[in-house]
Amino acid sequence: QVQLVESGGGLVQAGGSLRLSCAASGRAISAYRMGWFRQAPGKEREFVASISSSGGTTAYTGSLKGRFTVSRDNAKNTVYLQMNSLKPEDTAIYYCAGGWPTGGYDYWGQGTQVTVSS
Repeated sequence: QVQLVESGGGLVQAGGSLRLSCAASGRAISAYRMGWFRQAPGKEREFVASISSSGGTTAYTGSLKGRFTVSRDNAKNTVYLQMNSLKPEDTAIYYCAGGWPTGGYDYWGQGTQVTVSS
């Protein structure tokens, strides 16, 4: 089993930056594809970004590319999401998830709240 714990959320003004971390325990995540998702109040959970097991391939939802950057440090068993030029509409609970490269996301964190004030 893999346990994922997100951190780094908080309150930031529009235009600011935050870096979220997702620390994994239980087993190494070096073989897993990792992803970030978010859910705003009253909305469906949406995909934010993903990164391949080696870190060589990343994907983003179109509107976030250029502002958000996903990365990972397999030696630290940690995945990151750097968020720049934050907007109020980025306010959401952000979740980290992991799974095998050819499957879905089997492991989820508890989420971290990001609030962007205008």
